[in-house]
Amino acid sequence: MSTLETQEVRAVAKWVHMSPRKARLVTRHISGRSVPEARTVLAFTQRAAAREIEKVLRSAVANAEANHGLNGDNLVVSAAYVDEGPVMKRWRARARGRVARIKKPTCHITVKLTPAEGAITHTHAPTAAAVPPTPAPEPEIAPADEAQPEGEAQTVEESEREAEPETDEESKQGPEPEAQAEVAEEPKPKRTPRKKTDETEDE
Repeated sequence: MSTLETQEVRAVAKWVHMSPRKARLVTRHISGRSVPEARTVLAFTQRAAAREIEKVLRSAVANAEANHGLNGDNLVVSAAYVDEGPVMKRWRARARGRVARIKKPTCHITVKLTPAEGAITHTHAPTAAAVPPTPAPEPEIAPADEAQPEGEAQTVEESEREAEPETDEESKQGPEPEAQAEVAEEPKPKRTPRKKTDETEDE
């Protein structure tokens, strides 16, 4: 619910299995307080109704932040009240064929929040005008066809020419003469004389 004068956010929990009289005892302590104070009061309240009311308060704060862009810490509990819900009737057997009535009441818990006076309502910061990013300077690329000095070019070509014939000559030439001499000087194995057998002697 929102108006031009004040912006109000609320959250409702219906059919809570609790007596409305017991829930009203807790809502009286948080009405008119800020959200941080109300959370502190509910955290230190020992009544069971405080747990249910704290859930409703948390839901109202989430609605304000998600749907209306408000800051939860700057809100005030403008109203917190409990309405009666339907009562469930049950029976319990008693002595001598009698019965006793059991009533299970329910309630509807409502919590309303409004922005505090002089507080910043919107959590989202105003977006600045979009400024196009400045393009980064492109790195200077040296030309690949840059001519080398004449002296350096000549020395490179001469070194290449000198290296090429040496490799060709080495591939054509055979083994070195020293290696050939070493191979030739190796002595040949001597043949052992054949022993004469008895048969050759008889002949």
